[in-house]
Amino acid sequence: MPVQYSGITDEHLAVRNHAGVFDISHMGEFFVSGPGAMVWLNTLLTNDISLLKTGDGQYTLMLNERGGVIDDLIVYRTEPEQFLLVVNASKIEENAAWMTAHLPADGSVVFEDQSRMWAALAVQGPAAPALLDHLPPRNGVKTGGSVIICRTGYTGEDGFELLAPAEAGSAWFERFVQAGAKPCGLGARDTLRLEMCYPLNGNDLSPDRTPLEASLAPFVAMNKGHFIGRDTLAAQKADGTHDRLVAIRLVEKGPPLRSHYTVFADGQPVGTLSSGGISPSLGFSIGMAFLPASHTAVGTKLEIDVRGKHHAAVVVKKPFYHKTA
Repeated sequence: MPVQYSGITDEHLAVRNHAGVFDISHMGEFFVSGPGAMVWLNTLLTNDISLLKTGDGQYTLMLNERGGVIDDLIVYRTEPEQFLLVVNASKIEENAAWMTAHLPADGSVVFEDQSRMWAALAVQGPAAPALLDHLPPRNGVKTGGSVIICRTGYTGEDGFELLAPAEAGSAWFERFVQAGAKPCGLGARDTLRLEMCYPLNGNDLSPDRTPLEASLAPFVAMNKGHFIGRDTLAAQKADGTHDRLVAIRLVEKGPPLRSHYTVFADGQPVGTLSSGGISPSLGFSIGMAFLPASHTAVGTKLEIDVRGKHHAAVVVKKPFYHKTA
């Protein structure tokens, strides 16, 4: 995916106001099937897979033994005994190795990494669903066989994600552009997700941070039984977390915030930004950071060091962006 086509702000606002299409074919697709698939996945993932009916999907996380995040992903129940996992591109090999290393020895689960077989597109924005009903004629262009359409996304807008055979990806992309979706790149994808406070693996999620520290407790089913990393999370539930991921905005006009900028409170460093940027929808600088629990209340006054100059900031309620009628 390129960083941009027509410009980050232009693409961002197109998604907020109409529709944009992202080529997310770099993402990974795993298929897990067999009579033991559901029970096995529930030992690897934090959310409760048993709640999914055929055709349902849920956001979930895969943890290491210390409770740190290996990856965050979407899992869909495609058939009673088959599941599709869409995983982050940078984690495909690591995830596959981790999962195959934990396969049950009785053969009740079949794991397939089909990442090279699929192209994927995210069509997002208030006008996105209607594009499915108003696609232009194929004009003889082969778009391939069966596709999988998922009503999910990473922008906070309505829309869907489409998986098609890899050789058909370009044709599908062009069809959505012809139908009125603006091509969008990695830059707009990042600003859109940041406005919604959706975490980015490698920035806001890491093997050294738990989902509870990342403020993702709603996606952790502590009552479902054992899963890898649960013991650490149980201890944090009992004792509280030392740090927590919070949303921060500048309270004055200032430069874009970036990851790794130092956060200060009362003149003392208390953390670093994990994500940051200018919000195209709101017009001010926003970011997220892991801060000590004593500095995470909404309204807490902070300062961000940007190239040696401190800029006034404040902790705010998530998300930054709220859709207006």
